[in-house]
Amino acid sequence: MPETTPGTTQSSAVAADWALDPVDAGACERLARTLCTGRHDQVDNPEWVARARDAWENLPFPLRRGVRRFRRHSGPHGTLVIGGLPVDQAALPATPSVPGSVQRQATVSAAVLTMVACGLGEPLAYRAEKSGALVQDVVPVPGQESFHGNAGSVPLSFHTENGFHPHPPDYVIFLCLRADHDQIAGMRVAGIRQALPLLTPASRQALFAPEFITTPPPSFGPDASTREPDVKPRPVLSGAVEDPDIRMAQLVTTPLTPRATAALTEFGRACEATTRTLRLTPGDLVIIDNRVTVHGRTAFRPRYDGADRWLQRTYVTTDLRRSRDHRPHDGHILAR
Repeated sequence: MPETTPGTTQSSAVAADWALDPVDAGACERLARTLCTGRHDQVDNPEWVARARDAWENLPFPLRRGVRRFRRHSGPHGTLVIGGLPVDQAALPATPSVPGSVQRQATVSAAVLTMVACGLGEPLAYRAEKSGALVQDVVPVPGQESFHGNAGSVPLSFHTENGFHPHPPDYVIFLCLRADHDQIAGMRVAGIRQALPLLTPASRQALFAPEFITTPPPSFGPDASTREPDVKPRPVLSGAVEDPDIRMAQLVTTPLTPRATAALTEFGRACEATTRTLRLTPGDLVIIDNRVTVHGRTAFRPRYDGADRWLQRTYVTTDLRRSRDHRPHDGHILAR
């Protein structure tokens, strides 16, 4: 593996910050297959997650080291892209094309995602989104091209994941199983550590004020905002003034004052000015620090022929205990 510092800026044509060498990739695949031994291996089974947690310790050292370093500090971009992960591409079925597609049965890709999630913290899901599955498919769905979410293929605006919720994920992990046909779909990422210096003092002050409402995204269903009693005015930025956290989604964050409106617009411009576009290829794994980084997507044209773009996604929390009141039976699914 090249000794590149995680988070190093790359050309949009080359997504990976560094890649596993073939020997380590082979070891990773063999380990993932030990979690996929039969039809009883179910991703959402707590016992299977426990096996994946133990298996993390046996992943190749360069992968574990890179993830640990990123966990301690996510760098200037708040994003780490690792190439060369196994996805069992030769055995992949057709890209799913139905709403709400998830991965319940253990596969090589689901095992890789879950092991890395356990290296960062604990996997997490939301009952109201994708039926609470820990590993979710991000695929285009016929008839939902203009949907502003993971089933669409139009541009997706900048957002942190589930900023409306009292317990948003700390990290979001994506693993690319298939690229789009034209290889033009791009994951757009922008981090607060580069955007913050572009903001005026007045905008910074406004973004730290509780003058914004963020409601659930469309992926939680059309009535989600009326079901959420915890939605209340919050700041977009919080924590350390020199290195703040973000909670924001351009589609569903509403400013409540004129200064908040101006500040949110300026923040959007700063994100555009500092964005990186990642064009993912099969085996690219993207870890996004959801606390300090927003992400989105460029447009692409699906063909619905079974070979469309296919990412899988997992959420991660660094402290499962803090959401205990939302998780029945101390599981990994937030029920509310």
